[in-house]
Formats: sequence, structure tokens, C-alpha cells
Amino acid sequence: MPVIFSKSVRGRTGVSLPENDVPDNVSIPENCLRTSPLDLCELSELDVVRHFTALSRKNYGVDTGFYPLGSCTMKYNPKVCEKAAGLDGFANLHPMLTALPDGVKMTQGSLAVIYELENLLCNITAMDAFTLTPMAGAHGELTGMMIIAAYHRKKGNNKTEVLIPDEAHGTNPSSAAVAGYDVKSIPTDPATGLLDIEKLKEAVNEKTAAIMMTNPNTLGLFNPQIKEIAALAHSFDAQLYYDGANLNAIMGKFRPGDGDFDVVHVNLHKTFAAPHGGGGPGSGPVGVKKHLEPFLPVSRVVKKANGEFCVCDDYPDSIGRVAPFFGNFLVNLKAYVYILMMGGEGLKKVSEQAVLSANYIMRSLKDHYDVAYLKTCMHECVLTAKRQMENGVSALDIAKALIDKGFHPPTIYFPLIVKEAMMIEPTETESKEAIDAFIEAMVEIAREAEDNPEALRNAPVSTPVGRLNETKAAKEMNVACL
Repeated sequence: MPVIFSKSVRGRTGVSLPENDVPDNVSIPENCLRTSPLDLCELSELDVVRHFTALSRKNYGVDTGFYPLGSCTMKYNPKVCEKAAGLDGFANLHPMLTALPDGVKMTQGSLAVIYELENLLCNITAMDAFTLTPMAGAHGELTGMMIIAAYHRKKGNNKTEVLIPDEAHGTNPSSAAVAGYDVKSIPTDPATGLLDIEKLKEAVNEKTAAIMMTNPNTLGLFNPQIKEIAALAHSFDAQLYYDGANLNAIMGKFRPGDGDFDVVHVNLHKTFAAPHGGGGPGSGPVGVKKHLEPFLPVSRVVKKANGEFCVCDDYPDSIGRVAPFFGNFLVNLKAYVYILMMGGEGLKKVSEQAVLSANYIMRSLKDHYDVAYLKTCMHECVLTAKRQMENGVSALDIAKALIDKGFHPPTIYFPLIVKEAMMIEPTETESKEAIDAFIEAMVEIAREAEDNPEALRNAPVSTPVGRLNETKAAKEMNVACL
């Protein structure tokens, strides 16, 4: 599809502008004046509408089809949440309003949302206090690790290491490193797919500042030894950090704080249905147990005895500000609406349905693909293309072939410890018919891998741009051909 500038026709216009009311005698410095006309597209309104409508049809999103990255990235978000976030009193609120003399009084509704959402998240995760400030999951991780670092500094602890399972999300070690710690990887027990607790016991010591875990882990498996791991960490005054990326699997079933985690970050743009397409915006609130509450970032919303809300910065041990204002407020608002709409029983049902969907996919495809760990999984299952690789068909080829069948590919090549991994997360909102259609497409691809592998290596063939040399595309970008 040609870029819009190539369609421009000189003299054509789609707008009617009012008369210029700017006086001609306004003094503008010479170096600020243009020396040539601004090179804008000249098109009719209809040309513009058709161009962008056609462009939108080439995009793929959760509103147009099944998205097997699910709760990781593209969980369906109810449109009522968008409507609430579009209300004038929220959408048009100036971020500096609380700084005005009467600004706090004018923002009581929004401050109430922040305060109440923090309390809801405390209840869901069994934490004692929350901050909504972090603006993404990785930002939440970094905030959590900064809180842990502040805790150790306050106590005079000489902690230098953070222990992280080898199947962890890649942001875990990077967040720990940015917070100033050395990272030590703990292997997965190949027999169980869980953290090798004996290796963990060998690694933890007086230098250990924290253990970072995702539970269920990135293999989709829940670790029942979490209390033992927590006790091991706390015996060295190390903190246990919960990566909340997979919370969608356990709401109403297991609260991280009940498993003795000290810090948790929650991806509101995943579990709580705020859209995250195109890389943002996100929100990664952080919850802590009581002993870490003094270190939470400012500003914090406090409810006074008379029921009014105020903004407070008087926390001398705080790690300070980690983002402007109160984070991505409208993303937080959507999550607030979602939680109220679902209620406690509804959130529990979300996890039950997500787990059921993932296990249904895994069991339906186990005869066609190898399964990393053939045991009951949580909200995601991990298949591998090792069997298809015998015919030269990789996980990448399978992902590209799914595009020709009308599906967005799942996450591939993660977790890194699984060769030719394909991580599939169906979420709770997909119907059985939609999931069955995806399963059928995957079965067809498995057959093609045996009968006509060359066709899969050339996929996709139905898209405006076919199989790219991805290394060359990254090094020699040419957007004009799109």
C-alpha cells in the first residue's frame, strides 16, 4: 500500500480554514521563519478517509480476531472501561490541578479512584500498601527493586546479589541490574519445570538481597513450594519479589502475600484488561508488605478522618518520585472499572476460564506438537516445534503460517530454556468456537510440516509484505515500500 504522500495532488484540498486573523505586523525572528512552503499532503477528505480506513483493515488486533498472546499483551478489554476513561471529568483533568490552592478539592473523584484501586489491589494480592505510579511492568519491577534496595540500605545490610530463575521474564534481571545488583541465575529442574530448590539453597547466602519469581512461572506451571522458598529467603533477610505478569491465572485462588511474598508488581494492562497494543501505554503498580511501606514512591493519596482525600509527600524514607504525577491514570481507571464490574467471584471465574482454555489447547494439540511439560498448566501452555524441526520447519515458520490462516502468532522462542518454544495464552474471553478454529489451524500446519514443509518456510503469502529477511529489514529500513 503506497504511503499517503505519494497520493498527493497539488491544489487538492479537503479542509476549509477560516480567514487568517493573525496580524501581519507580528514580529517573528528571521531564523524562525520558513524559507519554503510546508510539504503537506494535498488530498480530498474522501481520499484521506479511504487511505486510513484501508490502512486500519491491514492491522490485526483483539477486536478483529483471536490473539493467542492473550493475557501477556492483548487481553480483551470491555468497551465500558473505555467509556469510563473518556468521561470529561477524568479525560480532561489537568495533571497539575492538585498543585493549585483549591486543586485537591477539585480532584476528589480522581483521588478516590487512586485510593480505592490501591485498596482493591491490596485485597487481591494480600499486600499492605500499593503505589499506582509505575508506568509499565518493567517500571514496576525496577520500582520494587529500588524499594528493596532502600530497605537494605536503611538496615545497613551489605547485599549485592539477586537470584532469578532461568525461565524468568527478561526484564527481571535487567531491573535487578539497574537497581545496582549482581544477578545470579538459578536453573529449572528439568524433571518438574519448576525452580530447582536444591540449587537455590546452594546459591542463597548473606549477600542475597532478593529472590525474584513468577508464579505460575513462564512455563505455565505453579510452584507449590513457595512457602519453603519464602522461608529460605527470609532466613537471610532477603526479600521475595513477585513478578505479577501471570496473575491472570490465580486471581481468587492464590494471593502472593499469602505465599509470603514481600513485593509484587501487577500489570494492569494485562490482568485487568486495559489495552496494551502497540507497546503501550501500560501500568505496573507495586504492592508491599508493611515493613516496606515507608519506602514507597511519592506522591501518595491519603484519606483524612473527615473522608476527604489529600496528596502527601511527607515520607522521609521514600525512594522519591519514579514518574510524573500518578502514573498512567486513565489506564488505572480502566482497571478500576474492570475490577468493580467483575467483583471477587468474577475475577475468580476469569482465572478458572483462562486455565481451562489453556489446558484445552494443550491437550488438543499434544498429539501434533511436543509439549514442554505435559502436566496441568495454568493460563498458558508451552508447545515446541522440535518434532516439526525434523522436517526443517521451525517455530518461526509455524508462526508465519498462522498469519496466512487468519491468526496472530503466539509468543515464540520464549521461555528461552525451551527449544523452539511456542507459548500460547488464550485468555478467558475467547469462545470455544474461536479456540477450536485456532486448534484446527495448528493441526493443519502440523500436517503441512510433514507433507509440504517448503510452503511453510515461505509463509506468509497472503499479506501485503511476505517473508522478510528480518536482519536486513532491521538494518535497512525502508518505510516507503509499506
